[in-house]
Amino acid sequence: MPELPEVETVRTGLEQAWVGRRITHVLLRRSDLRFPFPDDMAERLNGKRVLAVRRRAKYLLIDLEDGTVFLSHLGMSGRYTIITSDEVARLDAGSSPRANSPFGELTGFDGRHDHMEFRFDDGSVSVYTDPRRFGIADVFDRAEEPIQSLLEHLGPEPFDDWNATIAAQRIGQKRSAIKTTLLDQRFVVGVGNIYACEALHRSGIAPTTPSNVLVRKNGAPTKRLERLVDEVKLVLNAAIAVGGSTLNDFAAVDGTLGYFGHHFQVYDREDGPCLKEGCNGTIERIVQSNRSTFLCPRCQK
Repeated sequence: MPELPEVETVRTGLEQAWVGRRITHVLLRRSDLRFPFPDDMAERLNGKRVLAVRRRAKYLLIDLEDGTVFLSHLGMSGRYTIITSDEVARLDAGSSPRANSPFGELTGFDGRHDHMEFRFDDGSVSVYTDPRRFGIADVFDRAEEPIQSLLEHLGPEPFDDWNATIAAQRIGQKRSAIKTTLLDQRFVVGVGNIYACEALHRSGIAPTTPSNVLVRKNGAPTKRLERLVDEVKLVLNAAIAVGGSTLNDFAAVDGTLGYFGHHFQVYDREDGPCLKEGCNGTIERIVQSNRSTFLCPRCQK
């Protein structure tokens, strides 16, 4: 599943391609993804100019000129492909519905999994492809965002004002493993499995450590929690800088792959040597909450 760095990479690409452009036509090739599309979704998007492309956790939020927000979640395998006006002309793509998308040469799967198509006033087309159909698409009024059911429960973003003091307050007396806590979107958003493993390794903290061990009796963060918060930010920023991580389906809107996988210290490196300087440990894999966790038992305590 794309995590925060991958979604931020897509957000940047859509921002460059969409902001200031007017949507001239929306084609929905099915009635749902994970959930049914709102009945009036295409109608609410058609003819509107895009003002901004934001991200909240792993959700893309596209602001339109009339106060409508288009929400998109990539699910397990969703991706957007930006198709230039020249490529549209070359592929002779019309606006009438077809059984399969005409853009399969660029989006893959012969266009069978191209479920949403957005046409813009500069002649470009953006296609949403999702083989597993676990993504989400919705529309709502901007004023409703604080109570939007998919967003209202989310915790703080792992940048900006999030710090060890806030983390300690949210942990409180929780005894759940710190890896599990990092994946809880109410604690902090966007830190998925890959980056939780990486941040914990770089912090020297075992993923099975009870969360409350990282909080002092007076509620203040320990030095270890301060280090972990810093490493979460560093790992996420480093991943964003190289376009995220490509494991299975992820690619940016121009088709390029994420390269943070070349920087993995522990993730997906079972039985490999620990790369931390001075450590001669071996990476192990355990299972937590049905998710693979990679760690070095020698330098993570």
